[in-house]
Amino acid sequence: MNKPDENPKNENPKNGPRPEQEDTAARPGLAKKLDKDRLLLAIAAPVLAIVAAFLVTALVLAATGKQPFDAFNIMFTNGTHSDIQVAIINKATTYYLAGIAVAIGFRMNLFNIGVDGQYRLAAFFAAVVGGAVNLPAILQIPLIIIVAVLVGGAWAAIAGVLKVTRGVSEVITTIMLNAIGGSVIGYFLQDGRLAVLHKQQNTISTKEIPSSGQLFNFNLGPDKGDIYGFIVIAVLVGIGYWFVLARTRFGFDLRTVGMSESAAEAGGVNVKRMIVTSMVLSGGLAGLIGMPTLLNDAHQYSTDFPAGIGFTGIAIALLGRNNPVGVAVSALLWAFLEVTSQALEINDYDKEIVGVMQGVIVLCVVIAYELVRRYGIKRQQRQVGEQLAAQARNVKTEVTA
Repeated sequence: MNKPDENPKNENPKNGPRPEQEDTAARPGLAKKLDKDRLLLAIAAPVLAIVAAFLVTALVLAATGKQPFDAFNIMFTNGTHSDIQVAIINKATTYYLAGIAVAIGFRMNLFNIGVDGQYRLAAFFAAVVGGAVNLPAILQIPLIIIVAVLVGGAWAAIAGVLKVTRGVSEVITTIMLNAIGGSVIGYFLQDGRLAVLHKQQNTISTKEIPSSGQLFNFNLGPDKGDIYGFIVIAVLVGIGYWFVLARTRFGFDLRTVGMSESAAEAGGVNVKRMIVTSMVLSGGLAGLIGMPTLLNDAHQYSTDFPAGIGFTGIAIALLGRNNPVGVAVSALLWAFLEVTSQALEINDYDKEIVGVMQGVIVLCVVIAYELVRRYGIKRQQRQVGEQLAAQARNVKTEVTA
């Protein structure tokens, strides 16, 4: 007959709870502390980069005989106006989509420089389709968005397929596809093909999208302007990005491949398929970048359609550390710098100083992340050493007792 457990609480009669029980009880607190430290380190890098960028910009202004703090005061004062804040939000919406599109590639350890060409090509063909049909709004708007996503994804898929089949670097491929995409748009954006000539404005554009294909705006008043309704879709994109990466098997496989392709392949992940899929997703989201301008503002694609946003997305993704919240803050910061810089010219400041500030931010981000990463590694090593030393002392005490 089995004897009942005389020590059901798993305690040492002389010294109380056993060492392994103490370690188990201490782990939640330790894990919480480590998570807190990790969060602080994650915030420290971008904050350090932004502060350093402002200091360097102040030195540049001072070297040219300008008052740096006056320039910053002008920008921040201008940013308090309601109409300027609306413009910042609208621009940040576009930048946020660009940052998320780039971030997907970064999480996969892929450098998708072709986001600029992907969104421009997607916006062009979406404008062509939107101007050629006239459906109810419930069909017209989704059709335009789906066309943009498909075109952007298909254009990015070329780079993914070439990488897995021929080993061609996605950096080289996407750069070349940017040039090819621009040429394709230039070919079709001619009078009589897929565009029309407006003689009065001396511009060429696609046919205007009918009212059923124009997305709603949030009107804040006559003196404030309208916030693009596409901001709702941008928020949903951010939530979907977080959910897929953090809560799905696909997101786990994607992050695993980004960390180590050999380890992921040993774990049963089809690395080649993941590379192509990630490029398609990145390109599909890139197709959304031009939608706020197309559906909420211009309603057509013309020769003055915004360009270069894809390259801005690279800086925003870096600054936001590929995190949806971090990318949102970075997009707002970037939009704030660009919109408020317009007031500098009125006060005899060079508007290009904002470009200097943005460039310094990117440079400082790279340096700050590396410094914080090294500090984090040393901190973890020190904590592990302290834990091992404490455990050794506990074992020695028990043996002595």
